[in-house]
Amino acid sequence: MAPASTDTTTHTTAGAIPNAIPNAIPGAMTGTAATATTTTRRRSMQMTPEQFRAATGLGEPQCARWFPRLCEAMQAYDITGTARVAAFLAQTGHESLGYQFITHELWGPTPAQALYEPPSRKAMALGNVRAGDGKRFRGRGLIQITGRANYSVCGAALGADLTAAPELLEQDAWAARSAAWWWRTHGCNALADSGDFIALTRRINGGTNGLEDRLRRWKVATAALS
Repeated sequence: MAPASTDTTTHTTAGAIPNAIPNAIPGAMTGTAATATTTTRRRSMQMTPEQFRAATGLGEPQCARWFPRLCEAMQAYDITGTARVAAFLAQTGHESLGYQFITHELWGPTPAQALYEPPSRKAMALGNVRAGDGKRFRGRGLIQITGRANYSVCGAALGADLTAAPELLEQDAWAARSAAWWWRTHGCNALADSGDFIALTRRINGGTNGLEDRLRRWKVATAALS
């Protein structure tokens, strides 16, 4: 995860910390025959739960769990059309090991994890200025939000005080929406539109770790949504 975004968009932070994402997008899911609609200036795309299941490879319980949350998040952050949706599902699917893990549960700290604690250079880059910040602001969400500074910026964008309650990102709705926010803020929609999946992977990962699995997921998702 890169240091906090330099996005200059003005956001309002809510005074109280909600227990769920407010103002859920209507129509994202209605019963078992749900259809989520995403729209761009160029085209609109409807994704059914069946397509979502084929695109992600999730079983029915996990599909029911994640379909509405991801549809809400993608619609809110303009992750629309086959190219963007397929890329987003591929990358978040890889980052979360198939939507199984949304936080780093284990914390030793190991020698590598200790680098996230002050006064290390990595800790300073992430805004971790207090003892224990490495663990407190460890990676959470479908695209791991990491470090005090990133939690602060993300929280301002989502309308929640994530520095006071970082564990909110362990809830499905916040995990999905934080990933969608990060995706749009870091220019991933444009990269998905360009079709340069390797550049997109570098934007998220900083390298090409797991590229084979990411590409496989991308091809599967693109075929399912086309």
